[in-house]
Amino acid sequence: MTPSVTVRFRREAGELFRLTWPMVITNLSYLGMRFTDTVFAGRLSPQDLAGVSVGGDLWMPVILFIMGILLAVSPTVSHDFGADRAEAIGSTVRQALWLGLMAAGPGWLVLANGHFILDAIGVDPALIPLAAGYLDAIAWGLPAIAMFYVLRFTSEAVSHTRPLLLVASVGLIVNAFADWVLMYGKLGFPALGAIGTGYASAIVQWAMFFVLLWYMHGAKRFREFAIFSRFEWPRFAPCRDLVTLGFPIAVAVFMEGSLFSAVGLLMATLGTTVVAGHQIAVNWASLMFMVPLGVAGGITVRIGQALGRNDPEQARFSGLTGIVLCVGIMAVSALVMILFRDHIVALYTRNPAVTAMALSLLWVAAAFQL
Repeated sequence: MTPSVTVRFRREAGELFRLTWPMVITNLSYLGMRFTDTVFAGRLSPQDLAGVSVGGDLWMPVILFIMGILLAVSPTVSHDFGADRAEAIGSTVRQALWLGLMAAGPGWLVLANGHFILDAIGVDPALIPLAAGYLDAIAWGLPAIAMFYVLRFTSEAVSHTRPLLLVASVGLIVNAFADWVLMYGKLGFPALGAIGTGYASAIVQWAMFFVLLWYMHGAKRFREFAIFSRFEWPRFAPCRDLVTLGFPIAVAVFMEGSLFSAVGLLMATLGTTVVAGHQIAVNWASLMFMVPLGVAGGITVRIGQALGRNDPEQARFSGLTGIVLCVGIMAVSALVMILFRDHIVALYTRNPAVTAMALSLLWVAAAFQL
């Protein structure tokens, strides 16, 4: 007897929950690092908060484009996993690591010349030194975060998401400690303010990469894929295939993410208070968005594995189930933003002008959740 749509929905929702709850918590932890950066900077001064915001608005499109290209790893590996092609997975990961390093090069050049871009946009000159210093610092972590994404998407694609919780926990702890030391000048280090946030983020990115690399190298779950069994130089054909699949994803993610970054950079021409208020609203909205983003990652894995088993109908049902769940999640998120906006803003700042600006912008952030 064929189960009803309701029964199938419950089963699929249960499978998605089992797969994605570690991914959701992991995503929240990753953005929790940005949340920590924002709170620490807000406690220093509106200028430091605005510097982190403007620097982050240029950093985000760069990292989103790189992440979008590397997102091709997830459907590629999950498809091979569903089809029981273990050897192909190892080769894909080795090539993707090279691709991540190659993509990090142009991204580093953009960030290293961030002061020229900010000046051309017309950002408030008082904010450019802080934002450019932040970008110079965080750029050192770009190769690490690119390779980390490759390993992360591989782990998710084979439905082994729990080690990512370990990595996220390490990252969150290291980030808070590094922020405290470098921003406030503790343990004999100079107080670097907003620029210290960039160095802290770079340190965390390398730490997360090495922890996940160490885990995947030794874990029994990954041995059948022989990812680290041999060295492999970059090859044109597999890298081309990954770029062919990942480039449209990168463009889509870049355009969506850059919309908010562009607004932030335009606001940076209006002064410190506007930038700081905007940063609070966008930071909280982004934090809430990590939940459906984690579910979306689970949907990608479920669909890829179903297609690997040659079951397109199940793949379609998994996608539709995920869409319904994400709509419900974001509706709750919008309601929370409206009802508790005073408490949300109080987490970031006590500055009256920044508070007023953030409260007004949270209404807008709530509106675009759905």
